[in-house]
Amino acid sequence: MAKYLLKRLARSIITIFIIVSVVFILMRQLPLDGFLPNVDKMSQEQIKNSLALLGLDQPIHIQLWRFWKQLILKGDLGTSYVYRNNVPTLAILATKAPLSIKLGCLSILFGMILGLPLGIWMARHKNKFPDHLGTVFIVIIQAVPSAVYYLFIQLYGTELFGLSLLFKVDDWRTWILPVFSLSLPNIIYYAMWIRRYTVDQSTKDYVQLAKIKGLSDTQTLYRHVFRNAFVPMVQYLPTSFLNTVVGSIYIESLYAVPGMGGLLIDVIKKQDNNMVQAIVMLFSVVGIIGLILGDLMMVLLDPRISFVAKEGSR
Repeated sequence: MAKYLLKRLARSIITIFIIVSVVFILMRQLPLDGFLPNVDKMSQEQIKNSLALLGLDQPIHIQLWRFWKQLILKGDLGTSYVYRNNVPTLAILATKAPLSIKLGCLSILFGMILGLPLGIWMARHKNKFPDHLGTVFIVIIQAVPSAVYYLFIQLYGTELFGLSLLFKVDDWRTWILPVFSLSLPNIIYYAMWIRRYTVDQSTKDYVQLAKIKGLSDTQTLYRHVFRNAFVPMVQYLPTSFLNTVVGSIYIESLYAVPGMGGLLIDVIKKQDNNMVQAIVMLFSVVGIIGLILGDLMMVLLDPRISFVAKEGSR
């Protein structure tokens, strides 16, 4: 297991290096506004001196080498020159990341609380009205663009429940709509897959044996079927986490949540290249860590799974 983790960690570091390097190079191809906010008012001599001061007059490979050197030795992700002038990007992210993490974790938890029972309910009533109703719900959420039902939830949620359109950290009521909106894709995701695996497990021999021993359908479902059906579900948890990260970019902007998602949209609009680069790197690290945690959770839930003899490739 340790050998597998070391290999995954090495591949993850290489992946992060490639992603960040590509983003770094692309950012350097954009106009200078992302580094010099007042470039329109500067003379050519001033622009030349400013680029030299920031090291942007050097060849791209030298700039990339300097960036990685500063990051590895000093933990420096650069400085914001547009969003907040001369403020380290890490200082800005430190104030934004905790809120996004809390919002994302709540949405994943809420998605599991609603999605897993929905999937089990559909599986217990396979090919009956509850199953058809759940399937219609899943198809609608998958078919309709997320921006449409996000706006629908915001519009009618605020009218029906009298909730504020704007997010407030200290008002728990303003958390309801953002968390529900962000968890909606995960609800149908968990429901769809747990239904599939529950139906598959229901045809196994051990289910028939449990019934012969006198266990009721409910006891068989929760003692045996659900446990075995949930193990393969774990591998999809990192994917749902990535979906949450992507969804937060829109949701946080929609409800004015002062987190990472809204920040990314803001810095892209303002062309703050260093901030865009830092946020992309953070999202990449979070996503890759999520994939590794998914494998670990599978092993913890089912010790029979081993990545030593056969590396669990995705």
